[in-house]
Amino acid sequence: MKNSPCAKQSKNIVQKPIWPTWIIFDAAKALAESIGITVEKSWGLGRIVTEIFDEVAEAHLIQPTFITEYPAEVSPLARRNDVNPEITDRFEFFIGGREIGNGFSELNDAEDQAERFQEQVNAKAAGDDEAMFYDEDYVTALEYGLPPTAGLGIGIDRMIMLFTNSHTIRDVILFPAMRPQK
Repeated sequence: MKNSPCAKQSKNIVQKPIWPTWIIFDAAKALAESIGITVEKSWGLGRIVTEIFDEVAEAHLIQPTFITEYPAEVSPLARRNDVNPEITDRFEFFIGGREIGNGFSELNDAEDQAERFQEQVNAKAAGDDEAMFYDEDYVTALEYGLPPTAGLGIGIDRMIMLFTNSHTIRDVILFPAMRPQK
């Protein structure tokens, strides 16, 4: 057994330096940076994974495709999944490499919503331009109660985006408040 190929191979493996160990966050961050994504300090694992998906996979979703179970970190208005609270009951619908629709079960827990709005405020303060503001009126309304609700965001603007080969909804949106100032 000493001179068998297996014994020789196992000796080579054991004598090599300790195998690298990665924390999943650090591995995701390194992958994101290796493909040109600048990872902000305020980003958590969910945001990093979503950015990697947007950069690597989205353009390849040519056939109509649903992507489900988005991280709670990037879904501040969506209800947490009953089985795994790190994800939400949310989906996005893609055609031709573009997001055409976004749908989710509405978050109807006032305390959870308040916490997520605060996380968004903290992210905005740390430089995240896409983070939301704290909507106190919305949280107050949720305190009065909201039955289970869901919605789907698909509209003429998303279809125009598909037909005109626009890369962002901001290029075709009718409301100038969402367009950058010139």
